[in-house]
Amino acid sequence: MMASSYNAKEEDGHHSGAVGPGGPGAIKSKKPDNTAFKQQRLPAWQPILTAGTVLPAFFVIGLIFIPIGIGLFVTSNNIKEFEIDYTGVEESSPCHICSQNYAWNNTNPCQCSIPFTLEQPFESNVFMYYGLSNFYQNHRRYVKSRDDSQLNGDKNSLTNPSKECEPYRTNGLPIAPCGAIANSLFNDTLELLYNFPNGTSISIPLSKTGIAWWTDKHVKFRNPGGNNNNLSAAFAGTTKPVNWRKPVYELDPSDPNNNGFINEDFIVWMRTAALPTFRKLYRIIHKNKDMPTLPPGNYTLNITYNYPVLSFDGRKRMILSTISWMGGKNPFLGIAYITVGSVCFFLGVVLLIIHHNYGSRSNNADIPN
Repeated sequence: MMASSYNAKEEDGHHSGAVGPGGPGAIKSKKPDNTAFKQQRLPAWQPILTAGTVLPAFFVIGLIFIPIGIGLFVTSNNIKEFEIDYTGVEESSPCHICSQNYAWNNTNPCQCSIPFTLEQPFESNVFMYYGLSNFYQNHRRYVKSRDDSQLNGDKNSLTNPSKECEPYRTNGLPIAPCGAIANSLFNDTLELLYNFPNGTSISIPLSKTGIAWWTDKHVKFRNPGGNNNNLSAAFAGTTKPVNWRKPVYELDPSDPNNNGFINEDFIVWMRTAALPTFRKLYRIIHKNKDMPTLPPGNYTLNITYNYPVLSFDGRKRMILSTISWMGGKNPFLGIAYITVGSVCFFLGVVLLIIHHNYGSRSNNADIPN
């Protein structure tokens, strides 16, 4: 039998038969160096879960989360919201004729009106949204179908758009703005009227500025030519998207600060939604000093029906909503906090009972001789 000997140097990665480094007969060891890091001997901390640490943690989480959840839930419920579906699928809908006969290539807009009643006043600023259902803005090819350099005012990208915009890249001339997102721009026009009891009506002023993110308006989107107010010249050599009725420099000719690529309706649409059912900010109704922003009473929603949705089984709606410090109406966050807090508190009670009844058995058990 051959006896094996232990050598401390071999444990450290040195072999007795090795001559020096680089010398003849040197054998390189594959063993990691005998260091605390490579041998995983660094000092570590591992929590020891005991009843004295776990139970207070469950109760503290429960006592913190439940009040927060109740506050969020109550705040969300205090937000007033009113919604009207004006798709026009039902034959009884005032917009039924428009929905059945309208397509992208129509040149004459279809108009319809929907009366409604607000039972409660809407205080503070009121935000008007348009909502779409079954519209997948999160589709990968749809999300990529844009040219951010073109939208930022780059002259070269204006006349030579990115290939990501195909098949909405050119139409005889380069398309500005190019891509599927811009081509499908929402273009319904919504107007709100308040009807007095004597039969007269007054138009509710709707603000079309201040609806886009500041960074989008002043950083990501810029018109070519800088501050050049002659946008028709700046966009020379380009053509409008296929489904648009007018070029981009005519989106809002009355306001140079809201025209072209920096038009806020266009900017809001270009920020794609994550889910197929979504809403986007359309207008803001600013607060009145002496009376509610929208008093209770009868209203009329006038719609210029330009956006067909039946081809993809979609729905369209208008939403009026107030907001709070936590944003719009969304009870999910409050429900989630209440649920997590309640589960933690319940588990704390259950574990406390188990610990009280069975925790001391091992300490008091008699060990037989």
